[in-house]
Amino acid sequence: MTQQQDTEVQEVTSVSAPTTSQQVVRRTKVVRPGVTTETPQKTYETKKAIFRSYQVIWYIVGVIEVLLAFRVVLKLLGANTYSGFTNFIYTISGPFALPFAGILGTSVSSDMVLEWSTLIAMAVYVVLAYGIVELLQLVKPTTPQEVEQTVDNP
Repeated sequence: MTQQQDTEVQEVTSVSAPTTSQQVVRRTKVVRPGVTTETPQKTYETKKAIFRSYQVIWYIVGVIEVLLAFRVVLKLLGANTYSGFTNFIYTISGPFALPFAGILGTSVSSDMVLEWSTLIAMAVYVVLAYGIVELLQLVKPTTPQEVEQTVDNP
């Protein structure tokens, strides 16, 4: 950790009397408090690790979403449950859909089934991933310039 201090000298010009041509120049020294910052390489490595975490989270959620989407489509089309691929999708996606089973009923028409709970599961997983990514955003190191840009430009 290094300590940085910015020092700035300001010149303020003011007229002492409106009728005279004398000017008083005051020099004011403004010292900004020191900001503790990490080395640029350490900050880069931390931001890179957090960015990779974002990618991993969204990749995992993407795989779960695709599995659940296949499940919904196959059930909606009335796919044969004895088919290898259909059985595989139902088996793999089952644990992700199970916590939401029974929230809402299913719509059934002959062989076609619409699992509303699976659609809710898909929405919940996306919201959960977004929340985790935003939580990681809180621990991301920021520079004083980033803070100044963010605070000054809402």
